[in-house]
Amino acid sequence: MTEQDMTVTAFMGSPREGGNTEMLLNEAVRAVEESGATVKTFNLNRLNIEPCRDCGGCDETGICIIRDDMDEVAQAIREAPRIILASPIFFFGISAQAKAMVDRCQQFWCEKYLLKRPIPQGERGRKGLLIIVGGMKKEIGAECSGATAKAFFRTVSVPEHRTLSFLGVDAKGAVLKHPSALKEAYEAGKKLVK
Repeated sequence: MTEQDMTVTAFMGSPREGGNTEMLLNEAVRAVEESGATVKTFNLNRLNIEPCRDCGGCDETGICIIRDDMDEVAQAIREAPRIILASPIFFFGISAQAKAMVDRCQQFWCEKYLLKRPIPQGERGRKGLLIIVGGMKKEIGAECSGATAKAFFRTVSVPEHRTLSFLGVDAKGAVLKHPSALKEAYEAGKKLVK
């Protein structure tokens, strides 16, 4: 499998159009596409993804009983050997849009741990990239967001992922003043598909 054969699934978790999260994600996506891979990007703010109901409906099947845009997202997660999750840090965590998607991955948790059917690794394995950015300068926001993302990646059978976190970046467009953020995101995108 070459980079040209690879499809990367990317999740834009920010509700702010053209903001810091989107700029960083765009740089990673640009690098992936320049490497020859295809990227399918989901803007989570534009999707209809209901919250997980903890109803147990996926316990015996590994399939969520709610029919909404998560159906397409789940299929993309299942098929993608590379996944990018980009989110702002809100109150020490990933955005509500990103968290709703992550919580609905309970179906993959059931499939992997209850039904013993993890997503196959494939010939290139499964890898991830987390991009988080927030105005707070304290590390706890990145740590808590990172813990949630780690649980997401492991649940969808992505055993390794890289994290880029940029703190003290708040106002729209402030990431453009960061000395290395856009370059780091671009380089991380290149490494993701190598």
